[in-house]
Amino acid sequence: MNRKQHTIQKSVTYKGNGLHSGLPVTMTMHPAKAGTGILFRRVDLAGAPTVAAKSQNITNTMRATTLEDGAAKVFTVEHVLSALFALHIDNCLIEMDSAEPPVGDGSSKTFVDMVLEGGIEEQEETIPVLTLDHSVAVYEGDKKFIAALPYDGLRVTFTSMNPHPLLGCQTLDVILDEESYRKEISPARTIGFTWELEAMRKMGLGKGGTLENAVVYSEDKCLSKLRFQDELVRHKILDILGDISLVGPLQAHIIAVLGSHKLNAELSEKLQALKK
Repeated sequence: MNRKQHTIQKSVTYKGNGLHSGLPVTMTMHPAKAGTGILFRRVDLAGAPTVAAKSQNITNTMRATTLEDGAAKVFTVEHVLSALFALHIDNCLIEMDSAEPPVGDGSSKTFVDMVLEGGIEEQEETIPVLTLDHSVAVYEGDKKFIAALPYDGLRVTFTSMNPHPLLGCQTLDVILDEESYRKEISPARTIGFTWELEAMRKMGLGKGGTLENAVVYSEDKCLSKLRFQDELVRHKILDILGDISLVGPLQAHIIAVLGSHKLNAELSEKLQALKK
């Protein structure tokens, strides 16, 4: 199965700070010719090296997805990639003057807005869409897993089980297209807990997080204003789409329970092997 490739019509820029590094960054999305794929270019480094958004370039999945190729390294790219994937942007050059994209509002809405501002251009060349004739799954222990099943379209079902009194068990099943992604998934922000913050800061993470660009829970309350009562599972689906985008266009029903960037990356590797 094939469909036409897409890029953006014009360059668009956004400035902000990274979620984990807290460092200022200017990010510009540029149109790219067919067959380019999604490329990150580090304009702050000598020679402006690039790293392609491909599953084989994943080097770390602790709390975010890191891509690395030689001197070019970028991390926390899943929100950008999620927006591009959902809007069918196959070719785009993303220039950054730091290793981490801007956090925006903690969701992928900032990057959806960038794409819409730049405009979407259909290209003459086609790109293959991976379809499945059997299921593919990755397990971690006896409770966590992610699986991709044959499906005519794109659908994600995510289940979270959290001991926090305001969270508990949450499940969301969504059939994805541009409209449902923009309304139901894109605005959902990343989740954090107050007891994790000190440990994260010691690891150099979460320096750019606020109560506005993350949904923060204390032991008994939510300190941020929720956009959805089940914002946690919606953001988990957002992350899955960003991580799975490294495989390229895909038709599947993805089902995850207690998923993670690590499991997403392992599923991406299995799906990439099917393409070969």
